[in-house]
Amino acid sequence: GAAKAPGRDVVEAHYRACLYAGVKIGGINSEIAPGQWEFQVGPSPGIHAADDLWMARYLLQRVAEVFMVNVTFMPKPVHDWAGIGGHTNYSTTSTRNPGGWDVIMKHCERLKARHLEHMEAYGSDNELRLVGNDETQSFNRFSYGVGDRSASIRIPVKAAARKCGYYEDRRPAANMDPYLVTRMIVETTLFYDENGNPIPEQSKGKGKVEKGLREDVSKDGHAGDSAAGRAVAA
Repeated sequence: GAAKAPGRDVVEAHYRACLYAGVKIGGINSEIAPGQWEFQVGPSPGIHAADDLWMARYLLQRVAEVFMVNVTFMPKPVHDWAGIGGHTNYSTTSTRNPGGWDVIMKHCERLKARHLEHMEAYGSDNELRLVGNDETQSFNRFSYGVGDRSASIRIPVKAAARKCGYYEDRRPAANMDPYLVTRMIVETTLFYDENGNPIPEQSKGKGKVEKGLREDVSKDGHAGDSAAGRAVAA
């Protein structure tokens, strides 16, 4: 019904437009607030998820014109309603393979050490959304946990059971720049240690990542560790 799922016609038309345009859209679902919807793109290597999310946003705006409705990516468009995030799922070859659990834990500690740097790049007005409720962690705090939607980093239950897989960075806002978010996550997890300091032996490969990330992170010479991401926008 129109009263129970407002905007579904827009969302389904957008999904078809993405498929037609070659955008690697992965799914759609309704969210908590009325008229609030989510779509996912990926999983994709390197920054291809960012490319697809950027194009998907454009297509959504154009489809919305046809239906004469407005779209907002503001993190907190309505006070006291659930905000809008740009949750980003991330993994590398090392997290997906045997022994991946230890790597995931290492990544989480590295992300914790550079939390404030990440928040500067994770979208404007994000502090209005990250207030410690509505399934969010506070803006200035960092936490991670298994199946914990109130944490900064949520590790899926399946990943914990299999001891390998991906994890979800729930901090980015829906209006984030996906290229900046991709860069920050890759940079922190691959080139910084758990104290937030650059890893000397990896610094030589960093420039190659910045130059060739569009193709695949595995080509940066960093121990063959390739990254894949899945961007989500509500």
